[in-house]
Amino acid sequence: MAFFRDVHEDIQAVLKKDPAARNGLEVLLCYPGIWALILHKPAHALYKWNLKLLARIISQIARFFTGVEIHPGATIGRRCFIDHGMAVVIGETTEIGDDVTLYQGVTLGGTGKDTGKRHPTIGNRVVVSSGAKVLGPFKVGDDVKIGSGSIVLNEIPPGCTVVGIPGKIVRRYGESTEDLDQVHLPDPVATELECLRRRIVMLENKLNQMKQEQQKGNEDENI
Repeated sequence: MAFFRDVHEDIQAVLKKDPAARNGLEVLLCYPGIWALILHKPAHALYKWNLKLLARIISQIARFFTGVEIHPGATIGRRCFIDHGMAVVIGETTEIGDDVTLYQGVTLGGTGKDTGKRHPTIGNRVVVSSGAKVLGPFKVGDDVKIGSGSIVLNEIPPGCTVVGIPGKIVRRYGESTEDLDQVHLPDPVATELECLRRRIVMLENKLNQMKQEQQKGNEDENI
């Protein structure tokens, strides 16, 4: 059955990505993210069958026991890994691709009381680091890495690294997201300061060159 296949793949994704996971039984018994995903599957099915109250009851039971709140309307792809899980919130019209990693405190939410599509669409192989917020009905492309604590409010092209508040693209088609590194991300402030430093050096060199040319012109006039 597809249900058991998906659960097995989710467990294997944890074993692949989390060095603290020692075996499948430990993952099944001790990882709340796995149970949040397991309970989301029947809740999502009930939601699609228009049994929305029962779907919401299941999702709230899952929230109570796991600390992960996934609206039953959200669509989640295969091999999703919700690490630690506490305070993760995934909104109703969220769409998540395959092989996505979400850390604790992540919010995939909306920005107001709009109807219809109001939550983000997350591509494949995306990593959303601890405490990051992705808010609004836009697309985050494949292979994107979102840094810890970032707030993303606009569409992100594939292959980008995003950090800061609001989220700013600081790298495109850089390192693979397979490394799951949340720490060694570019600092946008340091990058801007380095650009300013280089600009100042260039202007100083140009000013010195102009002074030398002017001094040489004065010497020629004196001769």
